Amino acid sequence: MTTFEHRSIIPATVEQVWAFHDQPNAFQLLTPPPIFVQVHRDGRTSLKAGEVEFTLWFTFLPARWHVRHEAGSTPFSFIDRALSAPVESWVHEHTMRAVPGGTELIDHIEITHKSGGFWALFSRLFFDGLPLRFLFVYRHLRTRLGAPRMSPPLRSETGQGGEVR
Repeated sequence: MTTFEHRSIIPATVEQVWAFHDQPNAFQLLTPPPIFVQVHRDGRTSLKAGEVEFTLWFTFLPARWHVRHEAGSTPFSFIDRALSAPVESWVHEHTMRAVPGGTELIDHIEITHKSGGFWALFSRLFFDGLPLRFLFVYRHLRTRLGAPRMSPPLRSETGQGGEVR
């Protein structure tokens, strides 16, 4: 198993960063060219519940995924867990926490590559090392550009209610 983590400070509130990730087209916004995403089924009821089936197209090469979204370890975190993918296992926790200057966005991934065949090579080429680092630098840049424009929700995702600060 390989562990990967990328952190950055986004100059926006936690609620704005959460709202950016909760947009229906967030996945498309967070996927860098020349890769594009084709969503087949989006059964999520929130960032913390439901399943999504999609294909990531690497120019002409399709990589099909089926992931489940679930609650993360904090009120402003969620996990996407691969149920089927071009990797053996993938658990990705997205955590957003308030810090001076905005929100710290943390992407933590635990990935196990397949042991043999085409997908073993493919996943190591595209979902490890420098390509994975590039993906998350891009994703955090897109979040940095988009999140401050988001209107925060009137109530928090935690179910606590109350007004947004």
